[in-house]
Amino acid sequence: MKSLSPAVLAEPDLSDLRRAAVPRPAQAACVVWLTGLSGAGKSTLAEGLRARLVRCGVPVAVLDGDTVRQGLSRGLGFSEQDRRENVRRIAEVARLLSAQGVLVVVAAISPRHAQRAMARQIVGAAYREVHVDAPVGLCEHRDVKGLYARVRRGELGQFTGVSDAYEAPATPDLRIDTAVLGIAEAVQQLTVALVGRWMAGSRAAAPDAELAR
Repeated sequence: MKSLSPAVLAEPDLSDLRRAAVPRPAQAACVVWLTGLSGAGKSTLAEGLRARLVRCGVPVAVLDGDTVRQGLSRGLGFSEQDRRENVRRIAEVARLLSAQGVLVVVAAISPRHAQRAMARQIVGAAYREVHVDAPVGLCEHRDVKGLYARVRRGELGQFTGVSDAYEAPATPDLRIDTAVLGIAEAVQQLTVALVGRWMAGSRAAAPDAELAR
């Protein structure tokens, strides 16, 4: 067997890595849970917030319900049991990321009170519930993914807001009315709540003035 050179066996210089390791407080980062009908603007709002946070150097991850169903929750359907399991998986991932200091933005319909209560219990004190609110008629008019059209043609069943109920949060941490607000205004409203009320003392901190612009 060929012997390794002394240079290969030597301990690597980790001085740069050590200098980059900044001590962090013990609090978990926020988990911003966006709930609402399909077409209400959850994904668009999540990506808008993510872009602003990234510009300010805040570590952030977006967990989009549709994307999660393509991988982690592949194979799950839309029965009550499967929907609950999908929410549970998203919440568990969000909790793990939050514990590592990553601010998490979840965009998931999560239509039941019980599902969101479970997510809050899993995530813990870092959980912040945001109701992205828009009437079903407007969501159907937008229909970016063509899902409402498929429902009307009878191709989809158990569709939230049409053939299945959406239980709107009674007391969310924040309500954003996307029937009234444009995307820039909605992102600003969410950012102000995040900076002014939710991020104080969290790991994922950034200059308030920079984020709130």
